[in-house]
Amino acid sequence: MSASQTSDVPTLLVKIFGKDRPGITAGLFDTLAAYSVDVVDIEQVVTRGRIVLCALVTEPPKGLEGDLRATVHSWAESMKMQAEIISGIGDNRPRGLGRSLVTVLGHPLTSEAAAAIAARITRAGGNIDRIFRLAKYPVTAVEFAVSGVETEPLRTALVTDAAMLGVDVAVVAAGLHRRAQRLVVMDVDSTLIQDEVIELFAAHAGCEDKVAEVTAAAMRGELDFEQSLHARVALLEGLDASVVDKVRSEVRLTPGARTLIRTLKRLGYQVGVVSGGFTQVTDDLKDRLGLDFAQANTLEIVDGKLTGRVTGEIVDRAGKARLLRRFAAEAGVPLSQTVAIGDGANDLDMLNAAGLGVAFNAKPVVRQAAHTAVNFPFLDTVLYLLGVTREEVEAADMLDAD
Repeated sequence: MSASQTSDVPTLLVKIFGKDRPGITAGLFDTLAAYSVDVVDIEQVVTRGRIVLCALVTEPPKGLEGDLRATVHSWAESMKMQAEIISGIGDNRPRGLGRSLVTVLGHPLTSEAAAAIAARITRAGGNIDRIFRLAKYPVTAVEFAVSGVETEPLRTALVTDAAMLGVDVAVVAAGLHRRAQRLVVMDVDSTLIQDEVIELFAAHAGCEDKVAEVTAAAMRGELDFEQSLHARVALLEGLDASVVDKVRSEVRLTPGARTLIRTLKRLGYQVGVVSGGFTQVTDDLKDRLGLDFAQANTLEIVDGKLTGRVTGEIVDRAGKARLLRRFAAEAGVPLSQTVAIGDGANDLDMLNAAGLGVAFNAKPVVRQAAHTAVNFPFLDTVLYLLGVTREEVEAADMLDAD
């Protein structure tokens, strides 16, 4: 009898638990094979050297169940393990409609936070089908597979609790499309890099304080970006063009930026940046990091001096969303399978247009509007929101080292 025909036939749940060692899974199924049972489901978890192995199998031929039970218990005892066998009918209960993946990031992830998140999922009408750890450092990241509630109401239910509990929570729809997301587009200033590029230029022009004040107001959404851009760039008039190389050397990548990009590229993603900063820096970053796309404003330089103006199309809030769509079209990726990452009000349209918008160490107005927020200073934690484990990152790094 095939496993697909077990909806109303007697089945046995065989549970083995104890100290993990090689050969346990093979040994159990070798033992069961003598009784001509079919495998309906298998699940195995190993935590700190302890294994829990569950096998759901069809009932053996009439008269052999007692012998099967005795043999499994005898085998388990020989392995210094424990066995439990439970009779029942059919397969596991079908999962409810509406399936989501809830990723929780904590540093640390407290038991109180885990309890509150689990309880909130239950109150929202969801059932936790499986929990899996994605990473233990630089943050603890765990993934809950949830069924029985649609993604959007579940996300809404969890966002407020997450902020109060001091953890980050991302809720995405489960399905093949999660692994099919093939374009990631990032903001640059205070996202890909730790700096605000115009402030680096301003430091060389002696007007850093004035520029920083305008930048902060623009990122909080208090000023129109284009007007603030022109006002700040005007303060750079007369600066020698040789400062471009100096600024490039001063740019500091955000911790985890190289790991994020390197891992995404290995997974087959295309990666781009859009910036309200300047092509004089983003073009260099594109070359250094192997990015597929890069677009920013361009500082005008005449006779070896900055004129205090920008040329070409302005990359502002609407421009970033427009560029996300353009990059997606060029990459052949549906907009629903894009990921956007940013920190300021200037990124909001882009974050909302993407399939998944991630507010990275963002201002409050951005955290509230984005699909999810990451409030840890490591850019590679975004990988966990895509279901990539720390072990997969490290394994890929080791392959490169070889």
